[in-house]
Amino acid sequence: MHASADDMPRAQVLIVEDEPDHADLMADALRKPGHVSTIVNTVERALDELKHGSFDVIVTDLRMPASGGRDGVAPDGADAGLIVLQAARAMQPDAETIMVTAHGDVATARAAFKHGAYDFIEKPLDLEVFRSLINRAAETVLLRHESGEMSSLVQHAGFEGIIAGSEPMRRILKTLRTVSASSLPILITGESGTGKELIAEAVHKNSPRSTKRFVAFNCAGQSESLLEDQLFGHVRGAYTGADRDREGVFEYAHNGTIFLDEIGDMPLSMQAKLLRVLESGEVVRLGANDSKRVDVRFVSATNKDLDKAVQEGSFREDLYFRIKGAHVHLPPLRERRDDIPRIVHHAIARFSEQMAPGQPPPPITDAAMMRLTAYHWPGNVRQLLNVTQNMVVMALGAGEKTLDIRHIPDDIAVRDEESPEGEGGAGAGSLAGASLEQLEKRAIRETLRLTGGNREQAAKLLGIGERTLYRKLKEYGLR
Repeated sequence: MHASADDMPRAQVLIVEDEPDHADLMADALRKPGHVSTIVNTVERALDELKHGSFDVIVTDLRMPASGGRDGVAPDGADAGLIVLQAARAMQPDAETIMVTAHGDVATARAAFKHGAYDFIEKPLDLEVFRSLINRAAETVLLRHESGEMSSLVQHAGFEGIIAGSEPMRRILKTLRTVSASSLPILITGESGTGKELIAEAVHKNSPRSTKRFVAFNCAGQSESLLEDQLFGHVRGAYTGADRDREGVFEYAHNGTIFLDEIGDMPLSMQAKLLRVLESGEVVRLGANDSKRVDVRFVSATNKDLDKAVQEGSFREDLYFRIKGAHVHLPPLRERRDDIPRIVHHAIARFSEQMAPGQPPPPITDAAMMRLTAYHWPGNVRQLLNVTQNMVVMALGAGEKTLDIRHIPDDIAVRDEESPEGEGGAGAGSLAGASLEQLEKRAIRETLRLTGGNREQAAKLLGIGERTLYRKLKEYGLR
């Protein structure tokens, strides 16, 4: 859903209608307010679109061919529109559905509303009434979306700095809210730059230990002796240069939370010592005989596959089970692209406030946001934040008031055609198994919606000629 300058929401509309002229008439009526329509003429094609596409409003005729009557699909001439309506509720639950029929009796209307239809309209259509109905349905979807985001922001207020509008991140925060109140060890996995330390700190802030210390320590690149000294401390005279007692990280974090990052890089011999501390709750400083009791919440993180490391013998299985009380896997940014615009807007506000305190943050153009959203981000959130900061510095430093494609660093601004396999366009995860035709159709739909139906601008953003775009619009039944 995209809101235009005049606040009229532009919707993705699926039109399921077996009469081509009637379908074209509806699509033309919706073009003026900026809606993007996809036309299909059978139940079978409608179900395919519902599976692979993303729609705000679904308009379906009550009676149409079902293309053969395969399992679960009504035979030709039956109330096939109800099949579409039911499928829409299951596959596109955030969309609104409108039933169109020439057989508008009370029983049919009740059946449509029973299956969740937003409204009911009879043929022949009054196009003004039809357009108004679609606009109202689109506004309903937009308001629900904005209300959900506001609720999410309030709900996640305790997890400062975590942008979590996408479904994968919502599930993660739901898990974190459950386990934060306990003392259960948490293992956080994910690629570098996905925000593992931020998650660990959020767990601490939402735990009963929030008034105590949160201590983060990186295990990567350190020898066993240095690790042991840093984690457990030493007494005076433990080694040459140890001229005084020093407490280690575990003692320093007593009654608080300790976060060991890159635990997968810890040497095997040190893993055994860590396991003893976690099991006993006691540490022995280097050079000391007596142990000290410590009470810490233990959170660890790694970008390595610990299951594989256990199989290869580079990570202890007993330690693995000890630290994996709860497991949180952070998806790479390319698998939660819905969050990219939220992160960018949040970062723009933050970095612009640093550069120009008290001034409103500069807006970012749709073209620039599309380019950022399309990039595969091998460095994940950390890389996106660095790029956004660079854009803000370059724009505000030059006295410009809008962030545009020209402010994106060259290595990001180029088209992302060489992203690694599996790191494709927006929504790649949800389109797994989709055909290239479905992927191309979705890219065209999203770009047309973003440009408000402007074909020239859409063609430029897609990197194809306007005539090619026009041909593909006809080929895919897009309006």
